[in-house]
Amino acid sequence: MMITNTAILTAARAEALFTSALTTGSHPAYAVADEAIRLAVRTHGGVRGCAADVAREYGDYPEVAAPRMRWARHVVEQLYDERRGPNAGSRGTWALVA
Repeated sequence: MMITNTAILTAARAEALFTSALTTGSHPAYAVADEAIRLAVRTHGGVRGCAADVAREYGDYPEVAAPRMRWARHVVEQLYDERRGPNAGSRGTWALVA
């Protein structure tokens, strides 16, 4: 199975959104989610810092972490897939942080 740049960005964005202050279950607009992701990346010292905090949350509170990650992943997939469109191809990906 080949992992695409889009899959890697989706995972990184979901991890950043997981560590953000947005409420689990919320339905943020693209601009709100994108800003929350950018802020989380800056606050946590980059994508690796977000991933470390996700791992810590899964270790400390797995009953809360799993639903939050499902929510974050859903939000990222929905918002970014909508922006890319069905025919975007690999040129339709955006950088994680500008």
